[in-house]
Amino acid sequence: MATFRTSRPVSVADVTKPSILLVGLPGSGKSTVGRAVAEGLGREFLDFDAEIERREGATVAEIFAASGEPRFRALERKLTEELVEVRNFVLAPGGGWVSNPGCLELLRPVATVIYLQVEPSRALTRMAAGAASRPLLRRPDPLSELKTLLAARESMYLLADHTVRVDFVRENEVVATITALAGL
Repeated sequence: MATFRTSRPVSVADVTKPSILLVGLPGSGKSTVGRAVAEGLGREFLDFDAEIERREGATVAEIFAASGEPRFRALERKLTEELVEVRNFVLAPGGGWVSNPGCLELLRPVATVIYLQVEPSRALTRMAAGAASRPLLRRPDPLSELKTLLAARESMYLLADHTVRVDFVRENEVVATITALAGL
Protein backbone atom coordinates (compact mmCIF):
# COMPACT_ATOMS: atom_id res chain seq x y z
CA MET A 1 0.00 0.00 0.00
CA ALA A 2 1.32 3.43 -0.91
CA THR A 3 2.00 5.86 1.90
CA PHE A 4 2.19 9.62 1.76
CA ARG A 5 5.94 9.21 1.16
CA THR A 6 5.60 6.88 -1.80
CA SER A 7 2.57 8.54 -3.35
CA ARG A 8 4.12 12.02 -3.56
CA PRO A 9 7.05 13.31 -5.64
CA VAL A 10 10.33 13.04 -3.75
CA SER A 11 11.45 16.47 -4.98
CA VAL A 12 8.84 18.15 -2.76
CA ALA A 13 10.88 17.74 0.41
CA ASP A 14 13.48 20.45 1.06
CA VAL A 15 15.42 19.12 4.02
CA THR A 16 16.71 22.59 4.87
CA LYS A 17 13.24 23.77 5.96
CA PRO A 18 11.50 22.43 9.05
CA SER A 19 7.94 21.24 8.78
CA ILE A 20 5.17 23.34 10.26
CA LEU A 21 3.13 21.32 12.77
CA LEU A 22 -0.28 22.70 13.75
CA VAL A 23 -1.85 21.55 17.02
CA GLY A 24 -5.07 22.50 18.76
CA LEU A 25 -8.62 21.52 19.56
CA PRO A 26 -10.92 20.04 16.95
CA GLY A 27 -12.41 23.04 15.17
CA SER A 28 -9.35 25.26 15.65
CA GLY A 29 -8.69 25.26 11.90
CA LYS A 30 -5.68 22.95 11.65
CA SER A 31 -6.83 21.39 8.37
CA THR A 32 -8.25 24.54 6.77
CA VAL A 33 -5.36 26.79 7.74
CA GLY A 34 -2.82 24.05 7.09
CA ARG A 35 -3.98 23.60 3.50
CA ALA A 36 -3.80 27.36 2.91
CA VAL A 37 -0.32 27.67 4.45
CA ALA A 38 0.94 24.73 2.37
CA GLU A 39 -0.56 26.12 -0.82
CA GLY A 40 0.92 29.55 -0.21
CA LEU A 41 4.37 28.14 0.46
CA GLY A 42 4.32 25.48 -2.23
CA ARG A 43 4.63 22.72 0.36
CA GLU A 44 2.89 19.41 0.78
CA PHE A 45 0.06 19.30 3.32
CA LEU A 46 -0.61 16.21 5.40
CA ASP A 47 -3.81 15.86 7.40
CA PHE A 48 -3.16 12.94 9.75
CA ASP A 49 -6.81 11.88 10.01
CA ALA A 50 -7.23 11.88 6.22
CA GLU A 51 -4.02 9.87 5.75
CA ILE A 52 -5.06 7.31 8.37
CA GLU A 53 -8.51 7.04 6.77
CA ARG A 54 -6.88 6.51 3.36
CA ARG A 55 -4.59 3.80 4.68
CA GLU A 56 -7.25 2.01 6.70
CA GLY A 57 -10.09 2.37 4.19
CA ALA A 58 -12.30 3.54 7.06
CA THR A 59 -13.25 6.85 8.66
CA VAL A 60 -11.86 7.89 12.02
CA ALA A 61 -15.33 7.30 13.49
CA GLU A 62 -15.40 3.79 12.03
CA ILE A 63 -11.93 3.03 13.41
CA PHE A 64 -13.01 4.23 16.87
CA ALA A 65 -16.22 2.18 16.68
CA ALA A 66 -14.57 -1.01 15.45
CA SER A 67 -11.26 -0.95 17.31
CA GLY A 68 -11.42 1.82 19.90
CA GLU A 69 -9.32 4.87 20.62
CA PRO A 70 -6.15 2.88 21.50
CA ARG A 71 -6.03 1.44 17.97
CA PHE A 72 -6.46 4.90 16.44
CA ARG A 73 -3.71 6.34 18.67
CA ALA A 74 -1.42 3.49 17.57
CA LEU A 75 -2.08 4.42 13.93
CA GLU A 76 -1.28 8.06 14.73
CA ARG A 77 1.95 6.97 16.40
CA LYS A 78 3.00 4.87 13.40
CA LEU A 79 2.40 7.78 11.04
CA THR A 80 4.31 10.13 13.36
CA GLU A 81 7.29 7.77 13.38
CA GLU A 82 7.36 7.90 9.57
CA LEU A 83 7.48 11.70 9.67
CA VAL A 84 10.68 11.91 11.71
CA GLU A 85 12.71 12.03 8.49
CA VAL A 86 10.39 14.46 6.68
CA ARG A 87 10.95 18.20 6.33
CA ASN A 88 9.18 21.05 4.54
CA PHE A 89 5.63 19.75 5.09
CA VAL A 90 2.67 21.39 6.76
CA LEU A 91 1.30 18.83 9.21
CA ALA A 92 -2.14 18.76 10.83
CA PRO A 93 -2.60 15.96 13.33
CA GLY A 94 -5.91 15.43 15.09
CA GLY A 95 -6.69 17.33 18.27
CA GLY A 96 -5.79 14.42 20.54
CA TRP A 97 -2.46 13.67 18.88
CA VAL A 98 -0.56 15.71 21.50
CA SER A 99 -1.84 13.38 24.21
CA ASN A 100 -0.31 10.39 22.44
CA PRO A 101 2.85 9.80 24.53
CA GLY A 102 6.08 10.70 22.77
CA CYS A 103 4.56 11.93 19.51
CA LEU A 104 5.30 15.61 20.06
CA GLU A 105 8.85 14.78 21.12
CA LEU A 106 9.38 12.80 17.90
CA LEU A 107 8.45 15.71 15.63
CA ARG A 108 9.68 18.68 17.64
CA PRO A 109 13.24 18.42 16.26
CA VAL A 110 12.02 18.52 12.64
CA ALA A 111 9.10 20.92 12.96
CA THR A 112 8.06 24.33 14.19
CA VAL A 113 5.05 23.63 16.42
CA ILE A 114 2.21 26.15 16.35
CA TYR A 115 -0.79 25.98 18.68
CA LEU A 116 -4.00 27.29 17.13
CA GLN A 117 -5.74 28.46 20.28
CA VAL A 118 -9.54 28.71 20.22
CA GLU A 119 -12.30 28.80 22.80
CA PRO A 120 -14.34 25.57 22.87
CA SER A 121 -17.58 27.41 22.06
CA ARG A 122 -16.03 28.96 18.95
CA ALA A 123 -14.54 25.61 17.90
CA LEU A 124 -17.96 23.99 18.18
CA THR A 125 -19.53 26.77 16.10
CA ARG A 126 -16.90 26.24 13.41
CA MET A 127 -17.52 22.51 13.29
CA ALA A 128 -21.32 22.97 13.18
CA ALA A 129 -23.03 19.71 12.23
CA GLY A 130 -19.64 18.11 11.58
CA ALA A 131 -19.07 17.80 15.33
CA ALA A 132 -21.39 14.79 15.33
CA SER A 133 -18.92 12.89 13.12
CA ARG A 134 -16.14 13.26 15.68
CA PRO A 135 -16.01 10.24 17.97
CA LEU A 136 -14.99 12.09 21.13
CA LEU A 137 -17.75 14.67 20.65
CA ARG A 138 -20.62 12.22 20.14
CA ARG A 139 -22.07 13.02 23.51
CA PRO A 140 -25.22 14.80 24.67
CA ASP A 141 -23.22 17.96 25.42
CA PRO A 142 -20.38 18.37 22.88
CA LEU A 143 -19.44 21.80 24.27
CA SER A 144 -18.83 20.28 27.68
CA GLU A 145 -16.74 17.56 26.00
CA LEU A 146 -14.62 20.17 24.20
CA LYS A 147 -14.06 22.00 27.48
CA THR A 148 -12.99 18.73 29.09
CA LEU A 149 -10.64 17.96 26.18
CA LEU A 150 -9.12 21.44 26.42
CA ALA A 151 -8.58 21.08 30.16
CA ALA A 152 -6.83 17.75 29.61
CA ARG A 153 -4.73 18.84 26.63
CA GLU A 154 -3.99 22.54 26.97
CA SER A 155 -0.75 22.06 28.91
CA MET A 156 0.50 19.92 26.02
CA TYR A 157 -0.71 22.41 23.38
CA LEU A 158 1.16 25.15 25.24
CA LEU A 159 4.44 23.26 24.67
CA ALA A 160 4.28 24.61 21.11
CA ASP A 161 6.94 26.99 19.87
CA HIS A 162 4.25 29.59 19.15
CA THR A 163 0.60 30.19 20.02
CA VAL A 164 -1.77 31.88 17.58
CA ARG A 165 -5.18 32.98 18.84
CA VAL A 166 -7.69 32.12 16.09
CA ASP A 167 -11.14 32.76 17.59
CA PHE A 168 -12.22 35.72 15.48
CA VAL A 169 -9.33 36.16 13.06
CA ARG A 170 -9.78 35.71 9.33
CA GLU A 171 -8.08 32.74 7.72
CA ASN A 172 -5.73 34.85 5.59
CA GLU A 173 -4.51 36.67 8.73
CA VAL A 174 -3.82 33.37 10.51
CA VAL A 175 -1.97 32.08 7.45
CA ALA A 176 0.17 35.24 7.32
CA THR A 177 0.95 34.97 11.04
CA ILE A 178 1.95 31.31 10.77
CA THR A 179 4.14 32.01 7.76
CA ALA A 180 5.91 34.78 9.66
CA LEU A 181 6.31 32.70 12.84
CA ALA A 182 7.83 29.83 10.92
CA GLY A 183 10.52 32.20 9.67
CA LEU A 184 9.55 31.83 6.06
